[in-house]
Amino acid sequence: MNDHEWLHQAIDLSRQCPVSTTAYSVGAVIVADGRALATGYSRQEDPLDHAEEVALRHLGDADVSTATIYTSLEPCGRRASRPRPCADRVIDAGIRRVVYAWAEPDTFVIGTGAAVLRAAGVTVVHLAELAEEARAVNAHL
Repeated sequence: MNDHEWLHQAIDLSRQCPVSTTAYSVGAVIVADGRALATGYSRQEDPLDHAEEVALRHLGDADVSTATIYTSLEPCGRRASRPRPCADRVIDAGIRRVVYAWAEPDTFVIGTGAAVLRAAGVTVVHLAELAEEARAVNAHL
């Protein structure tokens, strides 16, 4: 599968999120060597969960040295609900490539995740042509 197809899977996962008026519905898929290693979506296991942190938690001890994380929304660079934003979690996990659809709007915090990731040497790809599909899942906001 290609970047667009994996990102569509992440967007599909975002549709499973319990709706919240105070948080985005986001899906994430971690992929290496053409296969999904882990998935997650917002509020999957805890009301404060972000999709990326759930997917990272589900990785176990998988090798992520060649992995890409696909996420329907730019990983957060600042976070209101927990002290560690998702961009830092991705960096700490050792994932070196991030592909996302929708740039984080300034609804809750200023979106800085892509800049944080790039500053750490992570390759960041924004597939803006899929942003409307990711945004539509969050029409409740």
